[in-house]
Amino acid sequence: MKHSLKAGLVAAAAVVALAAGARAEVKIALDSPPDAKRSGSYVFAHALAEHLKAGGMAVRELPVNSIGGEAERLDQASQGLLEVNMADLARAGQVDKLIFGFYAPYLFDSIDHLDKTVANSDLMQRINAGLAKKGIRVIALVPVGGATGIFNTKKPITTPEDMKDMRIRALDQNQMALFKAWGTNGVVITMPEVANALQTGIADGYINPPFVPFLFGHTAILKHYTDARVSMPLRISMVSEEWYKKLSDKDRKTFDGAVVKATAANRAWVKDSDATALAQLDKAGIKITKLTPEGRAKFQALSKAAYTALLSQEQIQLFIEAANKNR
Repeated sequence: MKHSLKAGLVAAAAVVALAAGARAEVKIALDSPPDAKRSGSYVFAHALAEHLKAGGMAVRELPVNSIGGEAERLDQASQGLLEVNMADLARAGQVDKLIFGFYAPYLFDSIDHLDKTVANSDLMQRINAGLAKKGIRVIALVPVGGATGIFNTKKPITTPEDMKDMRIRALDQNQMALFKAWGTNGVVITMPEVANALQTGIADGYINPPFVPFLFGHTAILKHYTDARVSMPLRISMVSEEWYKKLSDKDRKTFDGAVVKATAANRAWVKDSDATALAQLDKAGIKITKLTPEGRAKFQALSKAAYTALLSQEQIQLFIEAANKNR
């Protein structure tokens, strides 16, 4: 009887230990292939995982789309079923659109300027106050390049006037509004359909960081790249608000520290990513055009008309004032 009781207690303890271990596991859902050379998102996610492991937390990286696409992963994070989700910034924008202010063209001069603005303002606190109501929290902005430029199949672009006869692939209606402000045409096309659209003339180009054609096999189609530095190419890392709030003080300290280190790893990758990609573009035969200060000023002036497509004037003003204070 005593032996049976002892065995039962041992088994129960094992079950409790296993359950505790399961609860403690941090699942990180990836949004890109595990390529630390080309994916700034993966650089962040993997660094986060390694630092959490070093702090004694169990971690599992989930391959991209293994538990669903962007919409499914957002749902799981908001319900507390997924701890960390690497995601498109627009997904958080569907929950609370204030985060779209980080998309504003020509508002931030660089990733360093963006980081300084976030650190010295309450923008992220405002954003997370809205997101928390829906069960998620953004823990980091994750750049996947230094800045976006303009790819096209036709000619060098030095001013908005050069684009009047073009049709540019748009990610969403926000980019459609931007192209309209520039005086050109846009067409919303999903990324898997872009190669065919470029080849058939449905679209003449797109806006993206310089490494993107290599990821999607577009280098043989595109002929020109303008280093226009339109906006910061951002994705995000979000967590389940319920899970985060239930972390012990020790685990929260470990997690917050890992986020800081993962952010540093991502920023170190960003510093070299554009220079490396531009050299590869040149080697691939894509002609690179730099904007003159006058050309950049024209793009910048026209882009302001698209700001209210992102947010209300009152909302976008929060970002404008914060960015200007930190220049």
